[in-house]
Amino acid sequence: MNVQRSNRTGPQPERIERYEQLVVEIYPTRQAMGQAAARTVAHSMQETIARHGRVAMIFAAAPSQNEFLAALATEPDLDWTRVIAFHLDEYLGLPPDAPQNFGNFLRARLFDQVRPGVVHYLNGSAPNPDAEARRYSELLTANPLDIACLGIGENGHLAFNDPAVADFADPQTVKLVEIDEVSRLQQVHDGCFACLTDVPTRALTVTIPPLIAAKAVFCVVPAPSKAIAVRNALCGPIATSCPASILRRHERAVLYLDRDSARLI
Repeated sequence: MNVQRSNRTGPQPERIERYEQLVVEIYPTRQAMGQAAARTVAHSMQETIARHGRVAMIFAAAPSQNEFLAALATEPDLDWTRVIAFHLDEYLGLPPDAPQNFGNFLRARLFDQVRPGVVHYLNGSAPNPDAEARRYSELLTANPLDIACLGIGENGHLAFNDPAVADFADPQTVKLVEIDEVSRLQQVHDGCFACLTDVPTRALTVTIPPLIAAKAVFCVVPAPSKAIAVRNALCGPIATSCPASILRRHERAVLYLDRDSARLI
């Protein structure tokens, strides 16, 4: 696997391991992990823009991504006007201005600072969710992903592809899903909602095939709450019981961990 890294100095991993085709880099802190991921993502962006004149990217929206997004926003020499940006998923039923909406999360933490050339938002307030899924699918089909910036959920999900709905050969590009209770509880644990009943039960999500079809995948997963999911993704079977396990089959993927998330491997 050839994931190009910047030659600039910065945080260095304590360990580098390989699980099938997936490279795993382990850092002492969340901050170091986020900075290292941002540095490599920025270098991949620069190379793609130099080669093709643009880069299509998709971003996860969660507190686990805070350090990475903050570092990426300050990476030098990035022409964000050449970026076509997407996000992984969106709740249904929240007010459009709710800070928990994933589009709003990314707008506040990244997009308003760097001003990508184009940002395609999933609309969780669309009157017809199925039509919105088709609209977003068409945009992704027209702009195949060069880079996917992902996280892993406490149940091993990628986006809202929870174990009950994940499909490694999903015929859909974007679909309407019922959110697993474990995923909904994670939103409470992350401080995004006060209690479980406040968390929406449905969402639109990009499915696994277009994410795994991205030319490069960078997955940022800190915190002790993710340790079991990380172990299952790396050491268990490649199966939808832990959707993130599919990352082990990607030829250009890197998983970034801190000591807490790596404690069981």
